[in-house]
Amino acid sequence: MKRLIALTIAAGALAGAAHAQEIVRGGNPQSPIASVVTVPAGYDMVYVSGMTPPVIDDKATGVARYGDTKTQTLGVLGRIEAALKSQGATMADVVMMRVLLVGDPAKEGKMDFMGMMEGYKTYFGTAAQPNKPARITSQITGLVADGMLVEIEVQAAKKK
Repeated sequence: MKRLIALTIAAGALAGAAHAQEIVRGGNPQSPIASVVTVPAGYDMVYVSGMTPPVIDDKATGVARYGDTKTQTLGVLGRIEAALKSQGATMADVVMMRVLLVGDPAKEGKMDFMGMMEGYKTYFGTAAQPNKPARITSQITGLVADGMLVEIEVQAAKKK
């Protein structure tokens, strides 16, 4: 009986230790992204579909309808933040991000990576929210509406 109790306590301790593990984010601390993120057991995954920017001027056409890349990035990240909140998660829980950028006509058809980064850095790697996700950023030829320059999807992990 004593042996059974000891085994039960040991199993409970191991389960507690496994559940107590934290997400590990690795890579150069100076980088704006994590080069690797490990999510241990004990987390629920939240998948947020690609979000596009909100309209900022419904009378405008093209890029002016949604704003420049930084403005669109901020709008998309705001939408992602709301989606995560609806699932009990926050931007600090984001572990993977995929960013799609359309070439900006004002930049000779090249993606405005720096504009996206300006918006991104307001949400990630800050003093208030230091967590950074793993990320990929790609230039694509177009999105669902003329003038959209940014679409972002994320995966988040929150403790059970």
